[in-house]
Amino acid sequence: MLDTYLPILIFILVGMLVGVGPLVLGYVLGPRRPDSEKDSPYECGFEAFETARLKFDVRYYLVAILFIVFDLEIAFLFPWAVVLEELGIFAFWAMVIFLAILVVGFIYEWKKGALEWE
Repeated sequence: MLDTYLPILIFILVGMLVGVGPLVLGYVLGPRRPDSEKDSPYECGFEAFETARLKFDVRYYLVAILFIVFDLEIAFLFPWAVVLEELGIFAFWAMVIFLAILVVGFIYEWKKGALEWE
């Protein structure tokens, strides 16, 4: 019984060692020389002028979501294009429908003004 799970246990232990080992090693062996410069807040070379709890405009999130959607579209297009000849005409039309749905969504977002930045 233990023989079947031993490789998994070794894999987990090696993964933990590789992931946590350098962190522990840096904490134990790293230099500790704090001064006022190292302990001060840093933001682009000058003191922070607003709180970190600043609210972002919702358009930032819309643009981020649109980027993720179209990035995933490209992630689906590349493997599909590689094996298109093997998949046949059904896969071609399935991707055409997929892209048409995405284009309709893109046009909707464009018409609603989600891509406009003031």
